[in-house]
Amino acid sequence: MAQMSATDRIDVSIEHKRAAPDDQGAGAHPNTCPACGSHYRDEELSRHLRVCPQCGHHFPVRGPERIAQLADEGSFEEDETHLRSSDPLAFFDLKPYSERLAEAEISTGLGDAMITGAAAIEGLPCRLAVMDFSFMGGSMGSVVGEKFARACEHAAEDGLPLVSVSASGGARMQEGILALMQLPKTVCAVEELHDAGGVLISVLAHPTTGGLLASFASLGDVLLAEPGALMSFAGPRVVAQTTREKLPDDFGLAESNLRFGHIDQIVPRAELRPTVARLLRLFGGA
Repeated sequence: MAQMSATDRIDVSIEHKRAAPDDQGAGAHPNTCPACGSHYRDEELSRHLRVCPQCGHHFPVRGPERIAQLADEGSFEEDETHLRSSDPLAFFDLKPYSERLAEAEISTGLGDAMITGAAAIEGLPCRLAVMDFSFMGGSMGSVVGEKFARACEHAAEDGLPLVSVSASGGARMQEGILALMQLPKTVCAVEELHDAGGVLISVLAHPTTGGLLASFASLGDVLLAEPGALMSFAGPRVVAQTTREKLPDDFGLAESNLRFGHIDQIVPRAELRPTVARLLRLFGGA
């Protein structure tokens, strides 16, 4: 066997570099920023409202934490906590729908993907309807539609503005046509709220897609969005595969929607509470 010369030596040194955001696998810590790779402790990230202080990336926020960020301390009173989805279609994919519901309730501590109730923001009374993406991707089934419709009714009866925060993958496929029926149902609920002189302030968080975007999330008197939030009926990958065209880098993002006039303002999370309070004062006499 020929001897290896000095010039044939194999380089076994390891190049150390921070992995690019796209290189972070599914096992990455949930508090690792996907935009810049910075790492945070839970309490540190919570202190910054779950926004990366290095690059401004907005991490997802659970429904209860979102309410704590928006509402005055101790002011929120949840309602409609007894509502639960049934399984009229006896839907089964890899497991029964009823089992998926039970797992989601245990893991999140919620009855479904929307939390509703009365609250105050900077001393101004209002109604809240906040979605939680961690409950089955924030999908809208019959309970979410019913909760939102009742939130509109309570807001109209009490003469209070309704503030909704959306984060959803769309209609819940396990409920089939019953989930799709929630689109016209929630649209009619917003129309009745407006007929009663009420106001809807809609906040779109990441992601707001599918049936949510095609129904009440887009019908607010004022539409606010968080930076970088995806807001499109279908995701960019699906659109690109369907059209076979290269899409702009910001396709479907809040920034693109603002440019085309689909929303009124992009509001960083730290400014969301004072911005909503300012709108409540503006619409207080409505």
